[in-house]
Amino acid sequence: MTAQTDTQGSVTTVYKVSGMSCGHCEGSVSGEISQLPGVTSVKAVASTGEVTVVSAATLDDETVRAAVDEAGFELVGQA
Repeated sequence: MTAQTDTQGSVTTVYKVSGMSCGHCEGSVSGEISQLPGVTSVKAVASTGEVTVVSAATLDDETVRAAVDEAGFELVGQA
């Protein structure tokens, strides 16, 4: 799946992240990604390893990877 743009111009991208196993993990990943410029919403789900990010524009994968690394997890790629 690639990033999708909605009618308001927001971009929704779903990423796969390995290593998340609990709510604290979800919070760590969400907290780091939410600090990226243009990000308006982040929802991490440990049970699926998916992180849904809504942003004003398409995010650079390496920027997202750095944020996930900072949280202590590994970005596998886009779901």
